[in-house]
Amino acid sequence: MIGVELAIVLALIVFNGILALSELAVVSARRSRLQLLAEAGNAGAKAALALAAQPGRFLSTVQIGITLVGILAGAFGGASIADRFGDWLETFGLSMRTADTIAFGLVIAFITYLSLIIGELVPKQVALRDPERIAVAVARPMALLARLASPIVYLLDISSKAGLWLLRVRATRETGVTDEEIKLLIAEATRTGVVEPQEREMISGVMRLGDRSVRAIMTPRRDVEWIDIDAEPAEIRRRVRESRHTLLLAGRGTIDELAGAIGVKDVLDAYLDGREADIASLVKPVPAVPDSTEALEAIRILKRSPMRLAIVVDEHGTLEGVVSPDDFLEAIAGDFADARDGDRPRATRREDGTWLIDGLFAIDELAETLSLPLPEDRDYHTAAGFMLALLRRMPEEGSIVEWDGWRFEVIDMDGRRVDKLLAKRSGN
Repeated sequence: MIGVELAIVLALIVFNGILALSELAVVSARRSRLQLLAEAGNAGAKAALALAAQPGRFLSTVQIGITLVGILAGAFGGASIADRFGDWLETFGLSMRTADTIAFGLVIAFITYLSLIIGELVPKQVALRDPERIAVAVARPMALLARLASPIVYLLDISSKAGLWLLRVRATRETGVTDEEIKLLIAEATRTGVVEPQEREMISGVMRLGDRSVRAIMTPRRDVEWIDIDAEPAEIRRRVRESRHTLLLAGRGTIDELAGAIGVKDVLDAYLDGREADIASLVKPVPAVPDSTEALEAIRILKRSPMRLAIVVDEHGTLEGVVSPDDFLEAIAGDFADARDGDRPRATRREDGTWLIDGLFAIDELAETLSLPLPEDRDYHTAAGFMLALLRRMPEEGSIVEWDGWRFEVIDMDGRRVDKLLAKRSGN
C-alpha cells in the first residue's frame, strides 16, 4: 500500500510540473513564431495564441491546478504516508507523539523537495529551452482544462481585476518590439553564429536608414559633378570623360541654375555616332526634395523618378546635394572601393584604443560604434556637425570637447571644415 500512496503523491507532483511547464512555455513563447505556425495550419499554435490573448484566465487556470495539487499532495502525504512512517519509527522505541512529529516533518520536507525539483525547477528550465514547441504541445489540453474550470476561473479573473482596480494598477498593453530589443536579438544571433557579422552590419544599416533624413545620406554639394550646358563642346567632352558617374547635373553657367540631369551614356552615344551631342535636348528633369525629408520617403520619390536621381535643397531652395540609389546602398552595405574616390568617411580603431574619425563620418554610425548617446533634438548628421554643436563656435586644430565619458579632439582641419577627430575615453 505504501508504494501506491507514494505513486499517487509522485503523480500529483508530476502533474504540478506539467502545469508549471505549460504556464512558462505559453507565457515565454514568441508570438511571431506561434503566428507562423498558426498560419501554416497548426491547431496547437492557434490554441496557444488564444491562451496568450487571455493571460488572466489562463494563469488563473494554472494557479487553480497548482494550488489544488499542492493541497492534495500535502494532505495525502501527511494523512497517509506520515502515519505509516510514524508507525515504523515507533518500532525503534520512540513515543507515538515523537514518532508522529518526526514522520510528519520528514514527509512534508520530502514532498516539498520533490515539488520544487520535479514540480517547478526542472519543468520551467525545460520550458525555457524550447517554449514555442512546448506551448504548441500543451495548449489544447490546457484550453480544455480552462473550459472545465471556467466558473472558478471566471471568479478568480474578476477578483484579480478588482484587486488591480483597487490598487490603481492599469492593465498591461501589448507593446511592440523596440529597436534596442531587435539589436540585442541580432547581437545574440551573431554571437551564436546564426547571423554573420556582415549580415548584422547590413541589418543595422537598414534600421539606421529609418531614422535618417535624406541630408544624412546624400552626396554633398562639393562632391556633385555637373555640366554647364552653355560650355564649349571640348569642355563638355572633358567633363564627361573625367566623370565617375552615369548621371550628371546640368546647369546654365552655375550649378544653382539647374535645368535637370543628363545621362553620360546619352552623350557618349552621340559622340560614338560621329555627331556633336545636343546637350540641351538630352537634359531631363529631376525631382527636388527638402533636406529634412525622411530617407525612406526619398526612396519612394526615387522610384518614381525616370533618372533615379533627386536633388536635395534647403529651406531657401539652395542646392545642398544629390541623392541616388547608390547612396542608399552605401548606407546599408557600406562604401564600395573606388581608386578615384580616395578614403571614405570612416572611424578606425587604433592600437592604443583611440579612434581616428573622419569629420564626414555619419553621427548615428559613430554613436553605434562608440555606444554614444546622442541628443534627441540634434540637427546635425556628421561627426564634424557633432563637434560644432558641442563647441558652439568654429573649431580649430586642438579644440577639445568631452561627451559621456569620451574626449574628442580636432586634429586636422580642411579649411573651415573639421577633417579628422581623435576620440578616446576620458581619463585614459
